[in-house]
Amino acid sequence: VQLVESGGGLVQAGDSLRLSCAASGRTFSSYGAGWFRQAPGKEREFVAAVTWSVGRTWYADSVKGRFTISGDNAKNTVTLQMNSLKPEDTAVYYCAESSYRRLGSNWYAEKAGYDYWGQGTQVTVSS
Repeated sequence: VQLVESGGGLVQAGDSLRLSCAASGRTFSSYGAGWFRQAPGKEREFVAAVTWSVGRTWYADSVKGRFTISGDNAKNTVTLQMNSLKPEDTAVYYCAESSYRRLGSNWYAEKAGYDYWGQGTQVTVSS
């Protein structure tokens, strides 16, 4: 499975961006998808996730109310709508796909909860 992100760029604080992730090479439907981000010198952190079967979503506290994850498993796409962007949102954003549900209530926020990763797309928010 290959994941390719797009939609990153340079914006000003308060602006919006829409990231997209397209999957190819998948034989079976995935269980869910997620977005993570990594700022320079920091660990990769969870941003948002969705499970396709029940459409449940989760968000990091830092983006709740500003970001929205959505997608279409049948069309192999997942998007991240980012509104009211802040300079602290600056990072490389990665999409990830989970083939099955891991154990643990917080599996969606763990990097180990995903089987495939994209190459990332840069988002830079200027103040």
